Amino acid sequence: MSRYARQTLLPEVGAQGQARLAASRVLVVGAGGLAAPILPMLTGAGVGQITIVDGDTIDLTNLHRQTLFAEVDCGRSKADVAAERCRKLNGEVDISSRKQALTSEYASTLVAQADLVLDCADSYAASFILSDTCLAQGKPLISASVLGLTGYVGGFCGGAPSLRALFPDAPDSGASCASAGVLGPVVNVMGAMQAQMALNLILGLQPSPLGQMIQYDGRTLRSTGFRFDDAPEPNRCYRFLSANQLTAEDQIVDLRGVDESPTPAHPNAKRISPENLHEIEPDKGKRLALCCATGLRAWRAAEHIQPDWPGEIVLVAASTS
Repeated sequence: MSRYARQTLLPEVGAQGQARLAASRVLVVGAGGLAAPILPMLTGAGVGQITIVDGDTIDLTNLHRQTLFAEVDCGRSKADVAAERCRKLNGEVDISSRKQALTSEYASTLVAQADLVLDCADSYAASFILSDTCLAQGKPLISASVLGLTGYVGGFCGGAPSLRALFPDAPDSGASCASAGVLGPVVNVMGAMQAQMALNLILGLQPSPLGQMIQYDGRTLRSTGFRFDDAPEPNRCYRFLSANQLTAEDQIVDLRGVDESPTPAHPNAKRISPENLHEIEPDKGKRLALCCATGLRAWRAAEHIQPDWPGEIVLVAASTS
């Protein structure tokens, strides 16, 4: 009996749907908690090609939610171990891993090689880089985020509005799982939902997951959802770049102090704290690059400076550069 017999029995799948799964190419950015249910589910379903991108290594403090890994894996590459696990699950799936954080330098190439992109990165910069790239290339993006006991998952781009259409302003909080905490099942619920949306999209099920947002509260065990098909794209946005993409023609400002980062994001960077943004002198014709660890402080500073800055403002998340 075929390994896919139980799902091809479904009228929504059948032989034609299984062929669509086998022909699909999926890019998964981030191999942590969200990817823990996603990767086995897509592999088990027979998705033809999966590329896993993650520059981090496995840490003991993450095992409560990153259930693809074991204690003996600590210190190893997340992308490599995740790929090994999935290859053992289904040898018919072509699985490759890349041990590097996503940056705008090569996002375009990775997205171009995929039919569908899943954002599991837990990074503001990576999420918006993927959204900008998918919007430009017309590729669908399934993005999720979890913090504490709540999370969301949505389908963006590929004909639907982008992540920026739904979140045009800088996030209210810079908290992360490392700083604010997270409960494992909430992450797995959202990851499983991402996997379901991905399969729905590949199989062409209606209504399309693109333009759909789902929010989940692990405390109340309730989920809500809404469609955002008509959300307008913002008139202005701040692109995320890698420090390597900056040039001598840019005016570069690192918002971090020496105590936070002894080495600036770029050799030409001038250190200015967020409290002293008035020290940044507008220079017509120059691009302003604002740098910080995650990109959030830079984004907020850009919103403050924009009315007085005549040129383009870009952001650098130094932790992913």
